Amino acid sequence: MSKKFSIAIGSDHAGFAYKGKIVEMLLAEGHTVKDMGTYTDASCDYPDFIFPVAKAVADGEFERGIVLGGSGNGEAITANRVPGVRCGLCWNEQVATWNRSHNDANVLSLGERTVSVDEALHIVKVWLETEFEGGRHIRRIEKIERSMG
Repeated sequence: MSKKFSIAIGSDHAGFAYKGKIVEMLLAEGHTVKDMGTYTDASCDYPDFIFPVAKAVADGEFERGIVLGGSGNGEAITANRVPGVRCGLCWNEQVATWNRSHNDANVLSLGERTVSVDEALHIVKVWLETEFEGGRHIRRIEKIERSMG
């Protein structure tokens, strides 16, 4: 049985449809999930929903975060502005594996316009199941953390 996580999730309008599908899957698998918006596909500004997810992860309220948008780029940039967050944009299984195993990422960014819903769901599963390798990667993460002040 795989570990169950507490997960904060947020999106803008362009990631709204996949967010709902991901929440359904996560809940069905026994994870605790908090949807931090948006709650509609009406045009909105992604920082309004991504900052709260990133802050909640950085503050330890949730173990992991997932952010979504059209490309996922703006969402990853926004999340990474919060000290303590390591967010990576993932577009396939291999990148999701490296994101966790090498970078110990605590937030995943996905682009609804870049992958199919089935691919997105698979990426989330792989990302949650992948453990951090530690070893040589620890000193790199420590350098990232020190650079954030």
